Amino acid sequence: MAAGPGAALLRPPTSSGRATFLELFFDLAFVVALTRVSQRFAELNDDTGWALVEGFGRTLLLFLALWLIWSHTTWITSRYEPERSIIQAVVVGTMFAGLVMAVTLPRGMEERALPFAVAYLMVMLVRPLVVAAALRGHPRRLVPFRLAAWAAASAPLWLAGALGPDRLRLPLWAAALAVDYLAWALGWPLPWLGASAVGRWRIAGPHLADRHQQMFLIALGESILVIGMVFSGTDYSEERAAAFGVAFATSALLWRIYFHRAGLLLTEALGRAGMPGRLGTASERTHLLIVLSVLVTAVGYELVIDEPFGPPRPSWLLFVVGGPVLFLVARMRLEYEIFGRASRSLVIGLVALLLFTLALTRWAPMVGLSVVAGVLALVALLDALRNRGRPLEVSTSPIGREASGDRDSEA
Repeated sequence: MAAGPGAALLRPPTSSGRATFLELFFDLAFVVALTRVSQRFAELNDDTGWALVEGFGRTLLLFLALWLIWSHTTWITSRYEPERSIIQAVVVGTMFAGLVMAVTLPRGMEERALPFAVAYLMVMLVRPLVVAAALRGHPRRLVPFRLAAWAAASAPLWLAGALGPDRLRLPLWAAALAVDYLAWALGWPLPWLGASAVGRWRIAGPHLADRHQQMFLIALGESILVIGMVFSGTDYSEERAAAFGVAFATSALLWRIYFHRAGLLLTEALGRAGMPGRLGTASERTHLLIVLSVLVTAVGYELVIDEPFGPPRPSWLLFVVGGPVLFLVARMRLEYEIFGRASRSLVIGLVALLLFTLALTRWAPMVGLSVVAGVLALVALLDALRNRGRPLEVSTSPIGREASGDRDSEA
């Protein structure tokens, strides 16, 4: 790769794989954002039918926009040296924009749509241009130019959705977000320049794994925050105290199941991969699902603690059971990424939850949450029994095994 002034910005192989204090500070804005996402989901408690589907879709769209901002930032700090002043400025600027998106998110699809969209576009458009300017003559500068070009292509849809009629906001923003995610999947192809597939990028694999694990813990911490705030803000009763205990146990089980073997070896897997960008891309998509599942499950905690034996509603089933179902699906995907297989315990847990779903429509929310906790406990127990006395496995990921030299010139 060509040298030059911009080469000093690249992350050296000897750089630490741990997240910097600035990155941990950056995550604070997304702690706020995740609580606001949960708040919007919780407001769907009384909705049914199409209103529930549309409300869930609106909140999901806002979450996906936030995830794109966080994930792009994580890839930047995995490719470029986070101790450089220009990268630190980029991270701090992104943090401010993320905080603006977080505080506008509760009404981000309504009267606060414009500031939400402007903050998003400032990151997607301005940030890559700043990075490209800092790289100067380095060949890698073409990558952020691609990002800026595609962001400019979707910007009219974001602005039209923010400024136009409310009824058009959801379809316009859904189209804009689809363009942004499709561009990422395709490598932001441009005429004459081609594409720059993310899977071929040179990155610090262990750093990316560390960031994904930290985001999972942040989401899990948000669920603990929900448990504490809801229980402390309601009138005490034995039923609510029981729901509080079961909700905490469920979060602890999510932590246990995630980190058992596969989640614990994510750092090693990305460190050993010949092409860590390819495995990192798969891991990013998996952790999107994992974080979303934890947020959805946390909303279920809120509904159950608030009204443990209330009447069954479609919304509580979506959150109390749907969240853990999504978690087990995503955890199976992570298992494949690390070991090339899916554990039998995860399959058993997923099938059990799906079989219980129909019966739980007739029972109170507390019963549903207790069943979920029981199934997750079974998964954790089967994992422990299967691996009792066995040494920790070595990652045998089928993704990213290619030789590290098989990369394009600007990766």
